[in-house]
Amino acid sequence: MTEERTGYRRSAKSPRGEARRRELLDKVADELGVNGLVDFSLRRAARAAGTTHKVLLYHFDGPEDLLTQAVLQLRERRISRALAAATEQGDRSLAERVHSMWPTLIGAESWVLDQAIGLAMYDAGRYADLARSASRQYLPTLLSLCPDEWDEQRKTEVAELILATLRGFLIEWRTSGDAAGIEAGFAALLRALEREEQA
Repeated sequence: MTEERTGYRRSAKSPRGEARRRELLDKVADELGVNGLVDFSLRRAARAAGTTHKVLLYHFDGPEDLLTQAVLQLRERRISRALAAATEQGDRSLAERVHSMWPTLIGAESWVLDQAIGLAMYDAGRYADLARSASRQYLPTLLSLCPDEWDEQRKTEVAELILATLRGFLIEWRTSGDAAGIEAGFAALLRALEREEQA
């Protein structure tokens, strides 16, 4: 049985196995983007992927692993769109780039990613990586938007400020819908970034 299991894992890591895994993950991520995380199960994921739960367990280490990987996939999609929005026009200030990301951050799949953060806060022992991975995914993009002449410490400090502030805005947008309050906060953030860039 051990040898058989090892053989399965070896074949799952083959190029064909990896391609199949990516295909399944795309389908599960698409389903999550529409229906959210509530009542997520292997059975529901299998239906979305057009397969069986046994096939999913062949490619993923259980439902938590599949859920985490699908959330990471959704987040990567959002980050790619946000980066495209931030860089689509050439020479813009850091403040302008950050502001241009906001419509993407509150786009169609944002509610699912907000649920993931809530799930990590609700059951940190089980889903902590859903929150930890968010910072690891977003920071490289925010660092890349900082001026090239800044040293690494300055880039990191500003990127962390942007990340924490945008996360706060997203929670406010999701929980209160106070667009005027968020806009006021954005104005203050953008002024701070403009001052930082001019310093």
